[in-house]
Amino acid sequence: MNTQDQHGRGRPNPGRGLPLRSPRLIAASGAAALALSAGLATPLNPAPRQAEAADGKKVLTVAVAQSVDSLSPFLATRLVSTSLHRLLYEYLTNYDPKDARAIPGLATKWTPSADKLTWTYTIRSDSTWSDGKQATAEDAAWTFNKMMTDDGAATANGSFVANFRKVTAPSPTELVIELKKPQATMTALDVPIVPRHVWEKVTDFSEFNNDKDFPVVGNGPFVLTGYKPDSYVRLEPNKDFWRGAPKFDELVFKYYKDGDAAVAALQKGEVSFVSGLTPAQSAALENQENIKVNDAPGRRFYALATNPGARSKNGERFGDGHPSLLDQRVRHALFMAVDRKTIVDRVFQGHAVEGEGYIPPRFSPYFWEPSASQELAYDPAKAAQLLDEAGYKKNGDGKRIGKDGKPITYRVLCHATDPNDKAVGQYLDEWWGKLGIGVTLNCLDNVTDPWLAGQYDLAFDGWSVNPDPDFVLSIHTCAALPATPEETGATDNFICDKKYDDLYSRQLAEYDPAKRADLVKQMESRLYDTGYMNVMAYPNAVEAYRTDQIKSIRTMPEDAGNIYGQDGYWSWWSAVPADSGESSGGSGSTGVVIGVAAGVVVLAGAGVFLAMRRRSTAEDRE
Repeated sequence: MNTQDQHGRGRPNPGRGLPLRSPRLIAASGAAALALSAGLATPLNPAPRQAEAADGKKVLTVAVAQSVDSLSPFLATRLVSTSLHRLLYEYLTNYDPKDARAIPGLATKWTPSADKLTWTYTIRSDSTWSDGKQATAEDAAWTFNKMMTDDGAATANGSFVANFRKVTAPSPTELVIELKKPQATMTALDVPIVPRHVWEKVTDFSEFNNDKDFPVVGNGPFVLTGYKPDSYVRLEPNKDFWRGAPKFDELVFKYYKDGDAAVAALQKGEVSFVSGLTPAQSAALENQENIKVNDAPGRRFYALATNPGARSKNGERFGDGHPSLLDQRVRHALFMAVDRKTIVDRVFQGHAVEGEGYIPPRFSPYFWEPSASQELAYDPAKAAQLLDEAGYKKNGDGKRIGKDGKPITYRVLCHATDPNDKAVGQYLDEWWGKLGIGVTLNCLDNVTDPWLAGQYDLAFDGWSVNPDPDFVLSIHTCAALPATPEETGATDNFICDKKYDDLYSRQLAEYDPAKRADLVKQMESRLYDTGYMNVMAYPNAVEAYRTDQIKSIRTMPEDAGNIYGQDGYWSWWSAVPADSGESSGGSGSTGVVIGVAAGVVVLAGAGVFLAMRRRSTAEDRE
């Protein structure tokens, strides 16, 4: 189980997540409680109760390996958090689980003006907040206006409203958004709409984490009823959800720091679903009775990012990235000494596809591959030649010497609990060592602090991508940089390139799908050529569940799709208990994940759960 659970939305918001104004990880703290429910297997009760808690409730328990960065939808960027918010709040639109096209959410329909600068949404009249009040267009208008006027409220999703001129609610069922210029993401605004009557009481959106008062008021398929940091999140069905209530009495996300412990819990029936499996874990579970492994094309990329010279919007440089990495030839040399095939074959053991462009092949309209002349293919000899040309030659000991006269050794940030980072890091040490470059793996539980401070040379990076790629594209724009070195922005890696920015603005304003896709591919080409990001692989979504505890659950896409970290709430909303006579329907259904523990069950002996970027290796924001 990869402890770097998905970077969420596609954005890992930026596939990292923080309650700060940045997409980076935060190290979680707090010890895991040891209390066990009567539903768990113990030495005195070795047979766990399937799908029922001690009080007879049917509980769906999901093992996860990522810590919640914030329960505020204005701050959260990690995949686990943004996935929770999809369960708690409706967005204006949703994604069809079959083909990811835009379908009704809180809005039943939407109409642009002739010039595409005014969008009118019809808000459904059958959506109520869980406290009984009606959800209206005013709630949506207030949500967007708050993001437009309060920097704290714009932390996670501000890029979606940066082009908004005015948002109004002429009536309870009519929302009008006026734009400064055309914006192609108007049917893919991944922004949770919150109840105004609750949130207007918040005084500081940059600090409010929405984690003190339960139940949390929402209008999605589930209601959040309990939360303990680094331990569990408990949810119950929203009986009044307009699309129909979920079929389980309780949904629990249970945290494990140790992936093997989570897999062991699956084998014992203590949990029924585990995601982010390593190749070894997947192989061990493949032929076990009552367990099925779901191995589907993933929605994220796994990359190596260079420090391009950390800077803020005011132009001030900070951090201590190695100056040699400012030379494009050096960056290209490093990436030409990375054997992607070996990484896919030996690290991911075939559960991935070799990486090239920024958008995974799952999103075919935007998938890009370099031309033969452009490709930075594995070529150690060419890599050595580039380093020589850049002036970084070997000394008598075979070490490359920097401009300061010292041997070059790069610090590579990695996640302490991610076995993929460590395994790839060992290969980097070997491959770059042959070039005469040293490698120091800096594997930390919390990579946030050095990343935000620009105190690294290279770092393992990764994001989950949404059907609309705008968010993961936005995190490399100059606008995403922090305002000052003391602040944090939405940037992923401090990249600021004017040509890239121009392409970003053009794609955002292009409504023609084919023309927009071409612009996105040009952006990917530019990002590839600059050499700041080396996409090494597109990992599969590898997850497993107990077939003796499930009946059905919807994957996304329905044919060969994933269960955890979907673009929507389809999996957990559709889940049907094994002993139920009902069916969730849908040709892409697979098994429902049914937990054995009560909602307050927390991990036993697993210790402190360490936070990961939503942008991480298992799948990220959204």
